[in-house]
Amino acid sequence: MERHQDTSRRTMNRRKQRYMQKRMIITFFALLLMTGAGVLAAVFAPKEDTKEQAARKNTLETSAKPVEKDTVKEQIKEPESKQEENSENTQSAVLAEADLLAAGYDYDKAIETIKSCQGYERNAELTARISDYEAKKAACVPVNIEEVTHVFYHSLVVDPELCFANQDTDPQAVGNNQWMTTIDEFNKITQTMYDRGYVLVDLHDLVEETKDENGEVHIKPGTIMLPPDKKAFVLSIDDLSYYHSYDGYGYASKMIVDENGKPKCEYIQRDGSTVVGDYDVIPLMDKFLEEHPDASYKGAKGTIALTGYNGILGYRTDISYQTVPEDIDEDKRKWLESHPEFDLETERANAKKVADAIKADGWKFASHTWGHMKVGDASMERLQTDTQKWKENVEPLVGATDTIIFAHGQDLAEWTTGYTPDNEKFNYLKQQGFNYFCNVDSKQYSVQIQDNYFRQGRRNLDGYRIYFNSIGEMDSVSDLFNASEVIDPKRPPVPHL
Repeated sequence: MERHQDTSRRTMNRRKQRYMQKRMIITFFALLLMTGAGVLAAVFAPKEDTKEQAARKNTLETSAKPVEKDTVKEQIKEPESKQEENSENTQSAVLAEADLLAAGYDYDKAIETIKSCQGYERNAELTARISDYEAKKAACVPVNIEEVTHVFYHSLVVDPELCFANQDTDPQAVGNNQWMTTIDEFNKITQTMYDRGYVLVDLHDLVEETKDENGEVHIKPGTIMLPPDKKAFVLSIDDLSYYHSYDGYGYASKMIVDENGKPKCEYIQRDGSTVVGDYDVIPLMDKFLEEHPDASYKGAKGTIALTGYNGILGYRTDISYQTVPEDIDEDKRKWLESHPEFDLETERANAKKVADAIKADGWKFASHTWGHMKVGDASMERLQTDTQKWKENVEPLVGATDTIIFAHGQDLAEWTTGYTPDNEKFNYLKQQGFNYFCNVDSKQYSVQIQDNYFRQGRRNLDGYRIYFNSIGEMDSVSDLFNASEVIDPKRPPVPHL
């Protein structure tokens, strides 16, 4: 019994020992796990803090830096309504530009403009516009280059009463009445020609010009495509120098550039005050073409034929105003006396500024000879001297030109013979860079195209033609306008030449 009890106690003791050993082992592993967790926390927790701090740092640095424009565009997106509005504005601008080009018969550029608009293929309005331009282009027919008329004016009369006064006693007034056109007449002629389907083309539009490997110019008839009810014409202006002889006769005094960079005229009124406005062909035609873009082929303007002896465009740019030779004209001497502040370089700089604006406006310049000379009567030596004066005093201000418009209607040869290889004057002018030659013959059409030159006759729409057409003694302008409806009521009877 006692032995059994001892055995039982020993068994219980062993069980307690095993139990305690298990508890110690469990406790040990529990402590070990806790310790490991603490170590791991100690190792990894600072890294997480560092990442968070770095993230906070980056956020602060980003907010402190200026944001790139592209980033702003990405972050701040326009509302859909604004995007649609901008898209509509862009499309409207494209259509306006294309319509203006098409109005001037440049259908290819109009179509190119439409196609520059992204996604035009899916836009019914844009594709319809292209179809319209293509149809209008297909309906055009080639102009007969040999039947293109060329009209010209001198400076326009602003004040007819002043310009034409004293016809019985003033030879200058008689000349004004014969050779000059009033603003009122010019505006009526321009409107009537437009109503009859006339479209202004550039002189150079009449030909196709190429150069060979030696730099020699070759010319052949060009191609002008217009609607079948339209007719082409060329425009030029003679003597846009505002000569001293114009002073006090109701003409503009000079060309200037206005605040918009456009060529305008100064006009001295009877009371001596100066006003700026549309007082000659350039600004008046510009205004008309702005209102009637279909009156011009691809934006063509006219050609301005300049002399140089009194300067150009109303500026006294000739060297003679500075050198004052012994044989200087009396009107130049008087002008210099009344302008003691005159400085040639300043005058030339001002003239060049105006000439640049005129060219930028689409007009072109031509030589009218420096001294308004008769090329047919002049000697070869005089022609050479005159040409050099033009190149030294005028060309630096208006740029080089390949066109010469002869004064007094003279020419270098008969029309029937043309310019032959033995024509010394023609060969000289060709060497000086002239390829386009215009005279005055008052015929409806005079066009001559040879491999090495273009030649065209011109019609003077002046007081003489207007008056005698209006009274039925002549019929030389009826294809352009009705002279009896155009003539200025302030124009007195014009004497015969």
